[in-house]
Amino acid sequence: MRTATYFFIFLNLSLALFEEPAVYPLPFLATSVLEVVCLLVFLGRLTHFAKVTLHNVFWKDTKNICIMVAILLSLTDLAVYGVLRLYGVRSIRWSRIVRPVFLINFAESRQIRRAFRSIRNTLPEITYVFLLFMFSLLMFSLMALKLFGERNLQTAEGLPYFRNYLEIVFDLYVLVTTANSPDVMMPAFDFSSWYALFFIAFVIVNTYIFMSLFLAVVYNNYKKHLKVMPGGTCD
Repeated sequence: MRTATYFFIFLNLSLALFEEPAVYPLPFLATSVLEVVCLLVFLGRLTHFAKVTLHNVFWKDTKNICIMVAILLSLTDLAVYGVLRLYGVRSIRWSRIVRPVFLINFAESRQIRRAFRSIRNTLPEITYVFLLFMFSLLMFSLMALKLFGERNLQTAEGLPYFRNYLEIVFDLYVLVTTANSPDVMMPAFDFSSWYALFFIAFVIVNTYIFMSLFLAVVYNNYKKHLKVMPGGTCD
């Protein structure tokens, strides 16, 4: 039962690769039939679980409620999408976002649920570090606007360079990953080599210091919450 459950969960999640917009497109009828089969298996698994569980215990378990709601939402969305498709109306399969619910909430997924709970408990504790990082990013973006915005610099493509605050925030955010380095600083560097100091300081503060701090906080808190809860259970 565990192997079958995991197989159909994997099949249900992998349908995103074949549904529009798809990496490997398949006809809508094929994907919809596969999804209905998966949902019927999930419903059968839930029914089987209800047969061997006390009635009041089954309905008090939020995991079972989440699975039933996810099945209902998926079937409703599939039906609405199919009807709109018949009339030539384009729509979005919004129920795809609920598919991970099946992976997390089935009884066989205790370890996955444990990891998910650890991630959820870690998020509030890393908020302060994230807010400090965002404050640093916004301040550096404001400095970049003041330094380069009034110098009428242009990129290699002839576009305005660092004149829009939101675009600066995005470019510097990408620079944290060094994905656009050194291209992002070349217009300023060509104007004056001293401007390279601004980007060097930005990378040191945000990439090396804040990202290392962020990683340390995430690791330590996740490791703390991943420990087995009192009573030797993870549920």
